[in-house]
Amino acid sequence: MKRKIQGKYVTVSTLGEKAQAFVPSPLPPDPPIKWTGELTEKFDRALLLLGKLDSISTILPETAMFLYMYVRKEAVLSSMIEGTQSSLSDFLLFELDEHPGYLLDDVREVSNYVAALEYGLQLLNDGLPVSLRLFRQIHSVLLGSGRGSDKLPGEFRRSQNWIGGSRPGNAVFVPPPPEEVLECMSKLELFLHDEPEPTSVLVKAALAHVQFETIHPFLDGNGRLGRLLITLLLCDRGVLRKPMLYLSLYFKTHRQFYYELLDRVRRTGDWEGWLDFFADAVISTAKSAIETAQRLIELSNEDVDKIKSLGRKADSALQIHKIFREYPVVNTGSIVEKTGISPATVNKTIEHMKKLGIISEITGRRRNRVFCYTKYLEIMNQGTEFFSVTSHDH
Repeated sequence: MKRKIQGKYVTVSTLGEKAQAFVPSPLPPDPPIKWTGELTEKFDRALLLLGKLDSISTILPETAMFLYMYVRKEAVLSSMIEGTQSSLSDFLLFELDEHPGYLLDDVREVSNYVAALEYGLQLLNDGLPVSLRLFRQIHSVLLGSGRGSDKLPGEFRRSQNWIGGSRPGNAVFVPPPPEEVLECMSKLELFLHDEPEPTSVLVKAALAHVQFETIHPFLDGNGRLGRLLITLLLCDRGVLRKPMLYLSLYFKTHRQFYYELLDRVRRTGDWEGWLDFFADAVISTAKSAIETAQRLIELSNEDVDKIKSLGRKADSALQIHKIFREYPVVNTGSIVEKTGISPATVNKTIEHMKKLGIISEITGRRRNRVFCYTKYLEIMNQGTEFFSVTSHDH
């Protein structure tokens, strides 16, 4: 079966020069995907692990706490792919209003990502289908403030964009011209709704991701939204009850190969190569998420045992430990507010917890101190190229 280019090239004139823009053929692929035994087995394994990950989300003692951190870790990683320098700890300090000023644009971008994901899930819960309207509404939050807020948030682009290079003429890839964007996206929407034929959800997420990245329908934020699309589809179809799967770290780790595969799909129709990579990404990421959840449960249990050794002081320490599980970076004022424990008792208890090696102070200040749940953050930080918050000049 001979493979063929998955679209057509059209000549565009932009910035005073001509370039070849690529308009993808609509999904599903033609000729159809060739399912080998190995590829089918990989997708079966990926679905099995997603099922396990989904069940973990129901037995975690504090699913909301795990998700709170997990979503923020994904936001940091997804933004890192776009070149931001914000670490997970920077972002948690930003949310606590202790942000390092020089990273403001970076952390705001991460903050927008968290808000966009939460908004997207809310829209799905409210009954809005995965659709062009959903994409536009999520995009309006993703680029609602900070960097990119001048790039038509919530609107498909009306001008030519390109990927790599300083202009379309020397770009690595030139997406469809603006007048083709709406039709390309409308056909993608039909595919998402099983037109002209049904597609299983994990395969659909894999194919739709490539198509979205190829169309590049917005002036900015396409990469982040294209990655979000995978998670939203899995949640919408009930494969996951909670947004527990994020492929950004895997894509970031295998970045060159990822771009090469997208290019190969467009030029030669090698969907099988992409699907093989995508299944590996899901398998690796789901395994890692399951392990992370299990390590956090173990850590929490170990620390509760340590705290119980404090005798009469254990009661307030257990209440404060619960706050640290929900907010791994927190200041004393917030602890007082959330627990109702007096400032004096909070300060004394925190000293005991520091001696037990559970928490540490990260600002070096004597007043308005900020503490972090050290080992918890270390577990969550894996893969985010952690930049120590202590190195920042607050």
